[in-house]
Amino acid sequence: MSKNEITITIDGVECRTTEGEYVLNAARANGIFIPAICYLTRCSPTLACRLCLVEADGKRVYACNAKAKEGMEIVTQTEEILEERRAIMEVYDVNHPLQCGVCDQHGECELQNYTLELGVDSQHYAIADTLRETKNWSTVLHYDAGLCIVCERCVTVCKDMIGDSALKTGPRGGGPLDKAYKETMPKDAYAMWNKLQKSIIVPSNGTEHTNCSDCGECTAVCPVGALTERDFVYKANPWELKAIPATCAHCSSGCHLYYETRFTSIENPEEMIFRVKNEWNFQSLCGAGRFGYDYENRNVTKDREAFEKAVDALDKAETVRFSSMISNEEALMLQRLKEHKGVKLYNPEVRPFQRFLQAYAKASGQSLYGSDYREIMEESDFVVSIGASLRNDNPNARYAFNNVQKMNKGAGLYFHPVGDALVPTFGKSVECITHKPGQEETALYLVLDLFADKEALPDYLREYLEGFHETRKKTVKEKVMKEITEVVKDEETGEEKEVKKKVPEMVEKEVEYDHNLLVEALGADPVAFAESFEKMMKKKESFSLILGEDLYGHPHWENLAKLAALAEKHCGMKLAMIPPKSNALGVALICDLDDEAEGYTVGYNQPGDFRLSALGDGDLDMPAMNQQEGTMTTMNKRVVPTNAALEYGGYELNDLMNALGLGKRLTVDWTMELPVDRGFQAVAFDDLKDGFLNDGTEIRGYALTPIRGRASTAKAKAASDEAVLEGTIAYRCNPQRQFNDFTDKAHQIFEAFALYASPQKAEELGEKVEVLFEEGSLTLEVIADERMSGEIVAVPDFKASADVYRLFGESRYANVTLKKV
Repeated sequence: MSKNEITITIDGVECRTTEGEYVLNAARANGIFIPAICYLTRCSPTLACRLCLVEADGKRVYACNAKAKEGMEIVTQTEEILEERRAIMEVYDVNHPLQCGVCDQHGECELQNYTLELGVDSQHYAIADTLRETKNWSTVLHYDAGLCIVCERCVTVCKDMIGDSALKTGPRGGGPLDKAYKETMPKDAYAMWNKLQKSIIVPSNGTEHTNCSDCGECTAVCPVGALTERDFVYKANPWELKAIPATCAHCSSGCHLYYETRFTSIENPEEMIFRVKNEWNFQSLCGAGRFGYDYENRNVTKDREAFEKAVDALDKAETVRFSSMISNEEALMLQRLKEHKGVKLYNPEVRPFQRFLQAYAKASGQSLYGSDYREIMEESDFVVSIGASLRNDNPNARYAFNNVQKMNKGAGLYFHPVGDALVPTFGKSVECITHKPGQEETALYLVLDLFADKEALPDYLREYLEGFHETRKKTVKEKVMKEITEVVKDEETGEEKEVKKKVPEMVEKEVEYDHNLLVEALGADPVAFAESFEKMMKKKESFSLILGEDLYGHPHWENLAKLAALAEKHCGMKLAMIPPKSNALGVALICDLDDEAEGYTVGYNQPGDFRLSALGDGDLDMPAMNQQEGTMTTMNKRVVPTNAALEYGGYELNDLMNALGLGKRLTVDWTMELPVDRGFQAVAFDDLKDGFLNDGTEIRGYALTPIRGRASTAKAKAASDEAVLEGTIAYRCNPQRQFNDFTDKAHQIFEAFALYASPQKAEELGEKVEVLFEEGSLTLEVIADERMSGEIVAVPDFKASADVYRLFGESRYANVTLKKV
């Protein structure tokens, strides 16, 4: 999908862009303003507002869907264009409620901004209003149809970026426009008004409630006050809020966000987070990031007695067990503690990923996977996912997979043991293979078989793959022209005569075909798959591979890492991994983790004999991530800053390090010391940049430097069925929006710690079950997940106190017994 760089001229200014880029995006990237209410930078154009009307080489076009060509000359303003835009804004203002003073969008409303920008100070149009009722679409989404201007941003972002496709336009029931307007109004303004008068936004499932992931991205992109978070309605004025740039710590995406804070109330001056915003033109947020913000550790003071006990505990500790919900600086402190005190560092969330990453580095000769999710979204037209539950594990991996289908006219292969009804809806060229747990080696071998340059493969590997192909025969139907003889009567003479003619006939015949045993082993039909794959590959030229957590704890993780390196090298694939939790990549690079804990254990947001906790339930309080300065390492391999949104009055990990003679003046003084030999840079915290450029380039922090070495020539092993599980199987997997104890603490995250199953399986199990593992059991309520299919059940791990990692071991799959309670 390589694109040529070209030069176009916009209002006399030469602008560099890529061939085929939308003119509106080219203008935005070069800092040139063209009004547009309906268009979103990363999504497909809808032409709903028509404000972006411009002249291109003398012809009127819409900048949101006109594609740039070399030498194109754009004029953004003429008197006719301005007249059209003013008329459009007048139409938008018709019957729009005059409640700006109390509207939740007041002060940052695009309807206000464009009305003023275009000088609309009078109204020439009118029509009787239509009753449009306010609705709560979900537990977090509030829709005021009276404020809606039907720009369709919400519909577009939900389809193109998020993949839920939970919204659409529906009939509004408005009356027809006066026909006289058609003759007197500018053409585009009339067309836009005619559509507006007929349309409203509705859930696409035909009910009054959205069937979606409750990410809230629709509320972020809404230009007016029509779509807002239920919890924010009439709570605060936008201009009162202070935006604190930070990094979401819930999953490994590490998304950029702003905590918007203000005093709690007139009676209470304490700062409070009222909502979260994001740079939606450049990055989407999931529901955990947007709604899981109030997890701070409040009302904490410095308890000296508890602090002294914590110092003693760390001094005698044999193990520190910690979660991934920590900064890079805290991870470095723990590593220093290991180096000076000899303690074990135990993190069951990260250790399997760390080993896998190290094995991949040995096989590939580079310390980091070669691509990232922004590159996949922008450049790939074929994406393969193995070992990740895309709907649950990581929102941005899912968004990338979906975006490739919607925006790049791409195709996708999704390999996973748990059936999912959402992923197939991302596009017509998505093929889902639901295989058995443990067959991930076979899946990677199939990727090598399908995509690799066979001539470039090592001989052993080429010969191994050839063994999975058999020439077989199948019966196909084919249309042939068959000659027949008919007796016809001459109309004039009445004489009969024989006439020969050809007619089509379907006949069966046997043909040879290549039977792929790898496809068959994964439970798919080789014939149907071959036909589908041939169509999927048409006009595809840029391929990506996403690998997830199922591989890291797989019994054959080392072999899988070798196969990943081989696929990246020989298939020409952009490879990206999904670090399993929060700052997992940072922890994996900074800390020398141990395989198990032993002896007296200090837990940091984890179980232990002495507990440091940001949840307010430990032996010594610690600050939550929204109360800390520091850096995180994202799955896009960037080290990014985060800032404290709320004050914290207690002790920090750096205070404990100081008491042990190992600390620094401030936590962020550790930022300069992040290990350069592991890809970090010696940059002071205050020197780190934040945000995005106009063209979407991310300038947050810096990119990790991959450490390169000699790639191993060790052979990959054959796929083995030893790790394949049969019987009753539980899968360690969280529901959407739940990642850890901190999301669970947030008051707008409602997903329960329960057993999730397909509707059929849930009905079979009843209301509650005891899940029996080899190492213990859990008693859980049963919740039907209508997008799950199959017999495998999902058990979450977001409650540290449940110690689910102990029950499952390193693998995400376990054989269990399910007993009704």
